[in-house]
Amino acid sequence: MTDQIRLSTAEGFASGALAACTAVTITNPLEVAKTRLQLDGELQARKPSATAALPTAGAPGTAIPKAGLAPQAGPSGRVYTSAWDCMKKTWKFEGIRGVQRGLGAAYTYQVALNGSRLGFFEPIRRSLNQLAGNDANEVKAWSSITAGASSGVIGAIFGNPLFLVKARMQAYSKFNPVGAQHQYKSVIHAFSVIIKADGIKGLARGVDAAMLRTAMGSSVQLPAYNLAKVQLEKLGMKDGIIKYLMSSTFSGLCVCAVMQPADTALTRMYNQAPNSIGPDGKPRGLLYKNPIDCLYKTWKVEGVRGWYKGTTAHLARIAPHTVVTLVTNEFITRHWIELKASRAAKLD
Repeated sequence: MTDQIRLSTAEGFASGALAACTAVTITNPLEVAKTRLQLDGELQARKPSATAALPTAGAPGTAIPKAGLAPQAGPSGRVYTSAWDCMKKTWKFEGIRGVQRGLGAAYTYQVALNGSRLGFFEPIRRSLNQLAGNDANEVKAWSSITAGASSGVIGAIFGNPLFLVKARMQAYSKFNPVGAQHQYKSVIHAFSVIIKADGIKGLARGVDAAMLRTAMGSSVQLPAYNLAKVQLEKLGMKDGIIKYLMSSTFSGLCVCAVMQPADTALTRMYNQAPNSIGPDGKPRGLLYKNPIDCLYKTWKVEGVRGWYKGTTAHLARIAPHTVVTLVTNEFITRHWIELKASRAAKLD
């Protein structure tokens, strides 16, 4: 009977949001490290003398000062040497509040993003299968990828203001600043400051990068998870925690490989603002016009390695985050369906 009972879109949204919040509690310290590493040494060449002047975002062809160098930066132009060094220094100077910086914004963001992504994925996938004349429950690569990308874009739009605030809060540090520095007391305070300075459009900053990043990640996450589950079932593996862990681990690795450059562009797009202050305490303004411009300038000054800053922290975060999110969502969904089936049986 449980095969005929499914969660509604609202119930799927709630299940996905709760699963994501469980995961973010565990992985937020790694997200803080990733964010800071992606901004560390921003537009700083490995050999400072080799850095050419770049055009401003608002006035092509006009030379602008280099992105300010952090006071604590070493000879390489970086404050942190690795993900572990970043977490160690953050804990040493900022304590638990530092390593969990932006957690409140992360919770609300996860509700918007992953609640939408996990909640809308199945309805969209099933509808696409039906429109194509296929069995709604059949796992098709094209419908899974399309549903993943579509649900991810929906979540990115809903969650953009929250991700913007989260990224800025996580980058802020009195002791080891990297990137533009924004000091917010809370999500509400951040919204008021941004709207006062940039208008309501300020909350939409980076939404194009967010859609690019999330579409890339979402187009891979759930399809890879479902593909792994189907293949493991073909090999004779029964339902259970091992199958869910193996499937979600494979999914996490695929997500990290695909979306890292877009993730770096997103962090930098979110961090910039017209009146922002650099890590050196001097005004720096806008550095990028759009995510493609960001990727180009990063490559021009920092090379391809600049796109992949924070990869270790990202991988260390995305794998357990994906595992916990998907396994928890599977657990909640199954028990919720069983509860609904039990209630339906009592009514019969």
